[in-house]
Amino acid sequence: MGAQVVWNCSQLVTLAGPARPRRGAELRELAVIPDGAILIYDGRIDRVGTRAEIEAAAGGVFEVVDAGGRIVMPGFVDAHAHPVFGGTRADEFEERMQGVTYAEIAARGGGIRSTVRHTRAASEDDLLAAARRYRDWFVRGGTTTVEAKSGYGLSLEAECKMLRVIARLAADNGVRYIPTFLGAHEVPDEYRGRMDAFIELLIEEMIPHIAKECLAESFDAFIEPSVFPVDKVRPILQAAQRAGLHLRLHVDQFTADYGSLLAAELHAGTADHLEATTPRGMEALDAAGVIPVLLPASVYALGLTHYPAARKMIDLGLPVVLATDFNPGSSPTASMPMVLSLAATQMKMTAAESITAATINAAYSLRRGLEIGSLEAGKWADFVIHDCDDYRELPYFFGRDPAVAVYTRGTRIYKFLQN
Repeated sequence: MGAQVVWNCSQLVTLAGPARPRRGAELRELAVIPDGAILIYDGRIDRVGTRAEIEAAAGGVFEVVDAGGRIVMPGFVDAHAHPVFGGTRADEFEERMQGVTYAEIAARGGGIRSTVRHTRAASEDDLLAAARRYRDWFVRGGTTTVEAKSGYGLSLEAECKMLRVIARLAADNGVRYIPTFLGAHEVPDEYRGRMDAFIELLIEEMIPHIAKECLAESFDAFIEPSVFPVDKVRPILQAAQRAGLHLRLHVDQFTADYGSLLAAELHAGTADHLEATTPRGMEALDAAGVIPVLLPASVYALGLTHYPAARKMIDLGLPVVLATDFNPGSSPTASMPMVLSLAATQMKMTAAESITAATINAAYSLRRGLEIGSLEAGKWADFVIHDCDDYRELPYFFGRDPAVAVYTRGTRIYKFLQN
């Protein structure tokens, strides 16, 4: 690929800093370089600095990436998404707007189980075609890495099908996809009333096979009293850990300090959702080193009003992460800029805090913080040119896709085509 220089940036938002997740006041430290520039060799960042510094260091012949006086920043790292599924749930969305609750829809066989039926019926190629369409949505918002959960198969065959689709997406050499086996998402129709039998299937067959075949890095479970209660899910999670899978868990979406305490007990990598978590649960997560992943778009899309207590978490020193929770039921958005806007208006996070949460902190939550998430020497050149003069415009102008060009490993994977 050779040498590239990115310049003519109104602001180069580097996120340079300590090699760990950012906490407290560190969330506001974006390490912005006015009129900054990047020198890239063979897809990796060689150095960053002012335009004058980089121009002097580059020498010789290089490809110029002209940012056009716009901001340049790391690609968003979406640390919680469900990007592979069959069908949609637009009909259920309309019902919710007429007063039917999410729980009522799920109780009659809708919700997750509805998507399971559609996903099982779809071919691998059909799922891949749909997921590539959704990938374009992620990219247009400036996302370059996606944590990709299965969980809409809930049989060994269907879960492997989903995880193969995720592997094929990752092989496209554009957006990074990092696979998570969401084996305990729901109890499928054929095991209704027989949860213990489904748990046995997970522990004895599904987890060992998926770990042996290296189809996923992590394991996830939806931990709620009405879905997978703590006493039932603990042995599943312990089996996943024994198999070498990391834990990334859906917790406390509806029930206070329920799954969060289990996540702390088992030293999970992340605890996701946390809408109902109180300071007790937050302190347990902090003490155990569990990273909180907040999903405000799911609160918004469900028509609810109780958002995670982001300000309290930041004050306690937790390294907060933001993600879309893209899925067909409770959060049908792939737009990280929309999530940043919700973080600002509903959780009172500053623009700098939300950008940090959606880049470098998210990268560390996926054990990729030394490779992506900031624009620093040695890291992959995953960067986005946004149609903004100032990074604070990202959450301010909401409801639009601000990216005009997106690069992964120094290669452009998206360019906005103006009329």
